[in-house]
Amino acid sequence: MTALPVAACPTEAELEFDRQVDALAMTGLPEHLELAEGCFRASLEPLRDLLPPIDSTGSGRGLGFVVVVPYLPVLPVLESVHTVGGAGFTTMTDDDLAGFRPLPELDIPTGPYLLLDVDPGADTLNVPPVEVLPRMTAAGRSPLTIAEGLAVLVSDPGVLRGRNCFSLLGSRAGDKRVPALWISARRPRLGWCYQGAPHTWLGSASCAGRLGEPPLV
Repeated sequence: MTALPVAACPTEAELEFDRQVDALAMTGLPEHLELAEGCFRASLEPLRDLLPPIDSTGSGRGLGFVVVVPYLPVLPVLESVHTVGGAGFTTMTDDDLAGFRPLPELDIPTGPYLLLDVDPGADTLNVPPVEVLPRMTAAGRSPLTIAEGLAVLVSDPGVLRGRNCFSLLGSRAGDKRVPALWISARRPRLGWCYQGAPHTWLGSASCAGRLGEPPLV
């Protein structure tokens, strides 16, 4: 008899990837992007071959990778995230949200990509964002955009803590405002703070890089 091939067990990184894709699909993102769910999942599948190994020692900064869909609809995705206090929300107007764009030097991929080694910024608490950015870039790290911050929130709604919320320095509107995610009335909130204002409960999130398919040039 011919032995049947043994199916390979998924790696820890693959299981985490599947979990994050499921979480993104549950936000209603396929519908908002006018894609069938199967097509949406297929568009993310090439990222599976790019997955970094997960640090099982617990020595990493935070999330090893996060699946990101760029230019996602902010409000529906935010409202799909629920914590003990209820759904995510913002008091920002549509015009405000539309005014925040990724910094051009970040070279954000046009298709789905992986955000690598995400750090919510516990070591930057109470440091004004304007002071954090040069330190961040000098260390070879990159600030997160609004879309990336939402992807982090979808992947782990518990990432926001009362005393460790985070600014998203990668999205700016050409003024002194910096968007941020924090907890308000026990709910996730997207708002903004001034770049020179320190807050004891607010750090600045960063990542080690972005990895898309095909490889970025």
